[in-house]
Formats: sequence, structure tokens, C-alpha cells
Amino acid sequence: MSDKPNDPVQVWHTMLAEMEKGFNAMANQVMGSEQFSRVTHQLTGASVGAQKTVGDLMERYLVSMNLPSRAQMVSMGERLQSIESQLNEIRALLNRVHADAASQGSNGLATPKPPRTKQPPSATGGGTP
Repeated sequence: MSDKPNDPVQVWHTMLAEMEKGFNAMANQVMGSEQFSRVTHQLTGASVGAQKTVGDLMERYLVSMNLPSRAQMVSMGERLQSIESQLNEIRALLNRVHADAASQGSNGLATPKPPRTKQPPSATGGGTP
């Protein structure tokens, strides 16, 4: 059915293809100009400026509400990670010391405790000698 020259679907496809070619040619011509580049650069600069302004306003708002800013939260997270790593190092050292003490106790290298010489008061009968 698309073999006929008057086929509406074929006419539609041809029209769309020609429109696309024209649009691409126009867009390439516009984008290749110095003026387009300058406008794009200005819009990008304005966007960055607006983001900075909004960020400054948000930080002032958070300070007025006595809430931490994003930068303060990031800093706090970094400090917590540092504290956790130090605690892990301390835990590893304690485990190593505990393992060393246990191995010395099983080898008989640990110093024995002296025998008890004084009896508790209940063991003597509770009276005076």
C-alpha cells in the first residue's frame, strides 16, 4: 500500500524527514554562531550566580533557625568517621593485648598471684581468738 505515490503515510514520513533536515540545518547554523555561544555563556553564568545566591540565603535561613548547614553536616560526618576509625584502632589494640595476655596465661609466663594469708571473718567462726 505504501508503493502508491499518493500514500498518506509515505507523504507524512517524507514531510517529517524534510522538516527534520531543515530544523537540523537551522539549529547547526544558529549553534555555530558567536552570538549563540555568548548567550549560552551568559545564561550559564547567571545560573551559577543564582545557585550561589540561593545557597547563601539558605545558609542564613538555617543559621537563623539554629539548624546546621550542609557544610556543617559534612564536617560533622567527617569528624565522626575519624572518631570511628580511631575507636576501631583502639579496639584492635585491645584485642591484640587481650590475645597476648591469654597466650601468656596458657604458657605459664604470667606471674602467679600470692596465696591468701588472711582468712575472711566468716571463715574463723565469727568470734574472737
